[in-house]
Amino acid sequence: MSKLRKICVHSGNFHADEALSYYMLKLLPRFKNAQLFRSRDPKKWEEADIVVDVGGKYDGVKFFDHHQRDFYKTFNNKHYTKLSSAGLIFKHFGKDVIRAVLNDYDDEKKIDNLYLKMYKEFIEAIDANDNGIHEYDFDERYPPAAKYHTKCVTLFSVVANLNPNWESNSTEDDFFKSFLVASDVMGQQFINLLHNYSSWFSALKLVQEAFDKRFETHSSGRILILDRFCPWKEHLQEVERQNKANNKSDSIYYVLFPDVTNSWRIAAVPVNPTSFTSRKALPEPWRGLRDEELSKATGVEGCVFIHASGFIGGCKTREGTLELASESVEWK
Repeated sequence: MSKLRKICVHSGNFHADEALSYYMLKLLPRFKNAQLFRSRDPKKWEEADIVVDVGGKYDGVKFFDHHQRDFYKTFNNKHYTKLSSAGLIFKHFGKDVIRAVLNDYDDEKKIDNLYLKMYKEFIEAIDANDNGIHEYDFDERYPPAAKYHTKCVTLFSVVANLNPNWESNSTEDDFFKSFLVASDVMGQQFINLLHNYSSWFSALKLVQEAFDKRFETHSSGRILILDRFCPWKEHLQEVERQNKANNKSDSIYYVLFPDVTNSWRIAAVPVNPTSFTSRKALPEPWRGLRDEELSKATGVEGCVFIHASGFIGGCKTREGTLELASESVEWK
């Protein structure tokens, strides 16, 4: 019978970083059934298999504290934010956590990308918040005027407010139970974001595959066809950059994909992912037309609409949408 592992975090008020650290450790098979105790007693630290956010030292094996005066560890040489316990646990165990959540033990490139993205867009902010690092540089004597306050709705404040109220004469058992709730709050955010980013990388693969077939789709290489819809705008620019196809002479003009009504859409590629300006909008004479009137104007059967600004349109069939795109590429 295997030994029951023990995880120790500090007692008293808890914070977002150790709440998430505990949740991430519990996602690993070796700590799945581990016993949690919260203590500042060195004797308890010695009993534990891993000590998080307490203990006064960091060795990357058992002790993962960041409060030492000489602690300076960062995630890598591209991120200069000092790590909190969340960053330390993620730095050492993050790839294994991601594999366990996604049940993906084969796609190392995907795991590596998710590891970096999750740190940059989620964990690093937790590290900064716990270490008192402001998001922006400003003179604290003259703080910027705010139109509204977010201090009660950020993830950090949600966790902080789960601590028992100071007037409630709470026991350490009350803090223990509240810590578990806080850990679940942080953990669910972590898992939801990880699944979203995993889907994000799946979309990148679909866009890359469509890009590789662009000359089969149309001789100009200006049209992509996605056989299923996925978020594509940001991915397309990255794929073009990697393939050195991001200049005016060979960039993509139109992306075609099925919609929820079993019709097809043609989208004009924006000049950047958030822009309302298209690289080449759909022809002006078609804009604002619908159904038969549009089919008559284009000579394409089954047309549904072209938006008045020319950034998107629709047709009942894949073939019809490709015809619209082909005509649009040639339109002067």
